[in-house]
Amino acid sequence: MTRVPRGYIARRRRTKMRSFASNFRGAHLRLNRMITQQVKRAFVSSHRDRGRQKRDFRRLWITRINAATRIYKVLDSYSKLIHNLYKKKLILNRKMLAQVAVSNPNNLYTISNKIKIIN
Repeated sequence: MTRVPRGYIARRRRTKMRSFASNFRGAHLRLNRMITQQVKRAFVSSHRDRGRQKRDFRRLWITRINAATRIYKVLDSYSKLIHNLYKKKLILNRKMLAQVAVSNPNNLYTISNKIKIIN
């Protein structure tokens, strides 16, 4: 059976993979099989970590709000602050609340005074 040189199609595929691996080091940059394995692995990691990043930031915001509410004696805890926000139908997202808690705690205090529900 005669040998068929694959020509530009295979080369084009390999160069595309090589462009994805341009920042890798060592064999991960030089060997075609290693490049394909590492690029696939990198894509899997990036896909997974996009979701994880959202979770991590939400956890960070919740921690910041909770710390601010306890330090500045806004309410007893984060959960009571969020509960009162929902009861008063004043829905601020956690990102904005965390920003307010870090940059200007006085505003967080005013927000909590507006939403305090006396039982």
